[in-house]
Amino acid sequence: MRNAFILLLLLQLLLVIIFISNGSEALNKSEEPEPEPEPEPKPKPKVPVGKGKAKAKAKAKAIPDPDALPPAAENCNGVYISYDFHSRKKEFPHVKNVSAQSWAFNATAMVLNTGREILKQWKLFIKFQHEEILVNVNGGVLFDGQDFPASVGNGTHIVGGSNADLDTSINTANDLNQIQAEILISGTQFGVRTNGIPMPKTINLENHGYKCPPPTTKKSSMWACCKRDTKSKSKEKKTKYLPRQKGDLTIAYDVKQAYDNNYNVEVTMENNNPLGRLDHWNLTWEWTKGEFIYSMKGAFTREIEYSGCVNGVAGQYYKDMDFSKVWNCQKKPIISDMPPEKKNDTQLGQIPYCCRNGTILPTLMDESQSKSVFQMQVFKVPPDMNKTAIFPPEKWKIMGILNPDYQCGPPLRVDPARTPDTRGLDATVIGIASWQIVCNITTSNKRNTRCCVSFSAYYNDSVVPCNTCACGCDDTDHCNPNAKALLLPPEALLIPFQNRTVKTLAWAKLKHFHTPKKLPCGDNCGVSLNWHIASDHKGGWSARITLFNWERTPFQNWFTALQFKRRVGVGFEKVYSFNGTFLRKLNHTVFMQGIEGANYLLGIDNSSNPKVPGKQQSVISFTKKFTPGIKIAKGDGFPSKVFFNGEECSIPTQFPLGNGNPRNNVHLVHPILLLLLPFIFNHILLY
Repeated sequence: MRNAFILLLLLQLLLVIIFISNGSEALNKSEEPEPEPEPEPKPKPKVPVGKGKAKAKAKAKAIPDPDALPPAAENCNGVYISYDFHSRKKEFPHVKNVSAQSWAFNATAMVLNTGREILKQWKLFIKFQHEEILVNVNGGVLFDGQDFPASVGNGTHIVGGSNADLDTSINTANDLNQIQAEILISGTQFGVRTNGIPMPKTINLENHGYKCPPPTTKKSSMWACCKRDTKSKSKEKKTKYLPRQKGDLTIAYDVKQAYDNNYNVEVTMENNNPLGRLDHWNLTWEWTKGEFIYSMKGAFTREIEYSGCVNGVAGQYYKDMDFSKVWNCQKKPIISDMPPEKKNDTQLGQIPYCCRNGTILPTLMDESQSKSVFQMQVFKVPPDMNKTAIFPPEKWKIMGILNPDYQCGPPLRVDPARTPDTRGLDATVIGIASWQIVCNITTSNKRNTRCCVSFSAYYNDSVVPCNTCACGCDDTDHCNPNAKALLLPPEALLIPFQNRTVKTLAWAKLKHFHTPKKLPCGDNCGVSLNWHIASDHKGGWSARITLFNWERTPFQNWFTALQFKRRVGVGFEKVYSFNGTFLRKLNHTVFMQGIEGANYLLGIDNSSNPKVPGKQQSVISFTKKFTPGIKIAKGDGFPSKVFFNGEECSIPTQFPLGNGNPRNNVHLVHPILLLLLPFIFNHILLY
C-alpha cells in the first residue's frame, strides 16, 4: 500500500515537470510570428475498386466536344444529311389567327461526306411544310436561283454553288472544312402552334447514285445516312469534274486567262430546245466576292456604273486605277447583246456569235444563230488575290421581251473547255477553268402569258376571243377579271381590245347573248393569233391562221407552233404563205415561220385611228387519210397548245359550234349526258 502511494507521487511529479518544460517552450515561441497552418487536404472518398474509371469517363462525357459529330454521323458510311431546328420568335403583326401568325425561325442543315468517294455537286432537298419564306441561306444557294425572300412552302433544293464538291476524309485527313457543308437557314413560317416544333416533312440527298432512307426525327433534329445505290448504273465519264449537262438553254463560263488580280472569261449561251427562243435578251447574275467588270466585248451592261468600286473595297485596294474606264461595279449587273452594227467594231465587237440584238433562234430554224457569245475582263478584290481563286457569279437569270420563262440553276464546275489551236496546229487548247449554268423552260400558273389565241369557224358567225386577262389586268375597277370573255363579231379582231366594247355590245344585242352589268376585262396581250376553221370535207379540212402584233416592236424571224390532240397534226399537208414543217417526234407539232424576205411581223401602226396591228396570214391544209375518225366541228380541228416565239399562248376554254353557240370543254359533254339520261328517262316515265 505504501509502495503504491509512493509510485503515484512520483508519477504526479513527472507530469508537473513535463508541463513546466512545455510551457517555457511555448513562451519562447510566442515571441516569433507563428506561421499559418497549411489546410489539410480533403480526404478522398473511398471508391470501390473498378468504379473509379467509370466515373472518370462519365465526367469526361459530360463536357461536350465542340468538334464532335452526332453518333449517327459517326456510324454513317456514305453521306450524312441532317436538319436541326434552333429557335423561332413571333413576328409583327401579332394576330389572333394561328394560321396567319408569322414566326421568324433559324435552322441548320448539314451534308457530310463520310464515304470513300468524292461527292460532286451535292444537292439537298428540304421538304418544308409551313409556308416557309427564306430570307437568308449561308453556306449554300437555292438551286432555282430565286431572290430572297423566296417562297419555299412546297420544298426547295439547296446546292453548294460554284464550289460544291465534298472531298473524302481519307484525302483530307478528316478536315471537316473540306468534307462537310453547313447551311445556316433563316426565314419566316406560318401556321405553327405556340408550343410546337416546326420541322420539315422530309430531307433527301438528290445526287445521282445515292439512295436515302426515310429520315429519323427526334424532337428538333432530323437526319439520315444516304448510301451508294448498288442497283444504279452510272454512265457518267470518270473525270475530275462533272461532264457538261443538258438543258433547254446552257450557259458556259469559260476562263481563258488568269492573273493574280483579274481574269478573262468567255460566256456562251446555247439554245437546245426546238421551241425555245430569246429576243432582246437581258442576262443578270450576282457577284459573291466583290468582283467588277473592267471591260467587255460582244455585249454591254445596261448601266455603266463605277461608284460602287470607288466607295468600296476595290477603291481602297486599286488606289491608282482610273475607275471612269470601268464598265460596271454593280453586284447585280444587267447585260445585253450588242446591235448588229457593232459586229466589226475593233473595241466592242469582232466576237463570233455576237451582235445580233439579243436574238437566239432554235436550231431547227438556223443553227448558226442558236448561240450568243461575249467576253469580259473581271477584276477581283482581297483576299482572293491569286490565279486559282476564281469564283463565278451566282443567281443567273435570262429573259426576252416575248419568250418563255427560263429557270437557271447554279454554276456547276465542269471539265475545262477544249478548243482548236488558233495558230493552225493540230492541237487542242484546254482552258483554265469552266463552269456551266443549265436553264430550263418553266410554265408557272401564277405568271400571265404574253400572247393569246382566239377561235372561229366558217359554220359560226361569232369569234371566241382570248381569255379575260390572259396577259394580265392591272385596272379592274371598271371590268370583271373573273367573267368569261364575250363573243365577238369577226371584224372586231382588227380593233384593239380597249376599243371593242361598242361592237361587242351591239353583237350581243343582235345575237341575243347575255351581257353582265360589269363587262369582262380585255386580254391585254401584245401578240394575238386567230385560228379559223375554213373548210371541212370527207377527204380533208383546212384552217386559216392570222397573227396580230399589237406591240411597237417588230418581230424578225418569228415562228409559231401548234400541237393537236388525237394526232390530228399527222394529216398536215401544206401551209401556203409560210414555211411549214411537221415535227412528229415533238408531240406531233406543226412548226411555221415566215418566208425569207417576208419574215417580219411588223408592229402596230399608231398613225391610224383606230390603230392597225402588224398582221400576217396563211391557209393550212390537212388530210383525213391518217385520221379518218376525227370530227373537226366538235373540237378536233382546234389546237390544244399554241406557241409564238417559244412562249406558250393562252387558248380559249371553249370553241365555236355549228349551231351558233360556243361549246364549253368538249371533254365534259359525254359525262354530263350520262348523268342526265337517267333523269330524263324517269321524267318521261312519270308523265
